[in-house]
Amino acid sequence: MFMAIPFFFLELYLSLKTGETIGFFWSVVWIVMSAILGVTLLRHSPVAVMGNMKAMQKGKLNIKKFQDASMSYFVGSILLIIPGVLSDILGLLALSYTFYLQFIAKITPEQTNFNQNKGDDNVIDVEIIDEHSDRIDHT
Repeated sequence: MFMAIPFFFLELYLSLKTGETIGFFWSVVWIVMSAILGVTLLRHSPVAVMGNMKAMQKGKLNIKKFQDASMSYFVGSILLIIPGVLSDILGLLALSYTFYLQFIAKITPEQTNFNQNKGDDNVIDVEIIDEHSDRIDHT
């Protein structure tokens, strides 16, 4: 609560200074384009999360990095939707962290999970079931 008030005034100050510098028209264009980008990223967030899940399944991301990448993607998208210069900068920083983690996941080799109880692919495991176990052999 107490952090929101200074954030609001800093956001307002930076937005007004940016509006003075680049002009009212370009400020409106900036706000609209960042909101469109934020909404687009938010709509594609399931795809990003699934990509992070696949990287985690392959052992390229651990659970902490998966959570960090997913949360920073979501927070960055929301911050881009909020109008203002400071929120856009923070949103881009959050998204850059997400893209950094995704880049690291792409260049990290796949990790094999040694805890899985996989059998040998060349061995067929069978179980013999005696179908006639209820019959008594009288010979």
